[in-house]
Amino acid sequence: MESKTDGGSASVTSEELAAIEDEEVLNKMLDNTTDFEERRMLRAALRDLLKKKRDKREQDRGSRQQDLRQQGLSKGGTTGGAVSIGRASMNQQPPTNKPSGQLSPSADSKASPAVASAQKCPGAAPNVKNVKQMLLDWCRAKTEPYEGVDIQNFSSSWRDGIAFCALVHRFFPDAFEYSILNPNKPRDNFQLAFSTAERLAGCPPLLDADDLVRMKEPDWKCVYTYIQEFYRCLVEKGLVKTKKRV
Repeated sequence: MESKTDGGSASVTSEELAAIEDEEVLNKMLDNTTDFEERRMLRAALRDLLKKKRDKREQDRGSRQQDLRQQGLSKGGTTGGAVSIGRASMNQQPPTNKPSGQLSPSADSKASPAVASAQKCPGAAPNVKNVKQMLLDWCRAKTEPYEGVDIQNFSSSWRDGIAFCALVHRFFPDAFEYSILNPNKPRDNFQLAFSTAERLAGCPPLLDADDLVRMKEPDWKCVYTYIQEFYRCLVEKGLVKTKKRV
């Protein structure tokens, strides 16, 4: 397998790629090959491998949730409602008995740190449109094989933290197991991505997980600034080869 990819004189078969169960091996092969057809096969193999791991995780989680729901029902339903948390519930305020339009002091106080944090984020200059699109395309290309990631912008596409984790995992596949990540735990995902990027890439934690989970959608200028810094750190470490810095 190594002789084929290192030399670049022969291409691997789809059967050989399907037998590889190590993401790092496939990622290295993808980085080393320049053949279009081989890159297409490698990206497909990566997607299949990640999907296989994710399906197994979902199956295991479903079994655990079913057991927990049964336990909750046997106890009068006191725990059943806390077992499964939908993605939509993360973006909604806790239910309240107060009339519509009346904000509770606690909700107001929780929102203010997030607003303050967003206001501190450096603003993007109006003449960086091309750079912004180039960086967005780079993020999309690097996370293409990852299940559950669809980067269309620098705001809503990053709200559950999975995109951050996928981007970091693309360069540091041994740092954590991507397939076990839960999109319904955005705070954990943010913290994992930012701490790993700081530890292995030297990227400063410009974003705060607690602030991000309080927002309905992340501020695009904050996300753009962080990704730009992460890119620069990768360039400094030689993990991204480029003639121009973003």
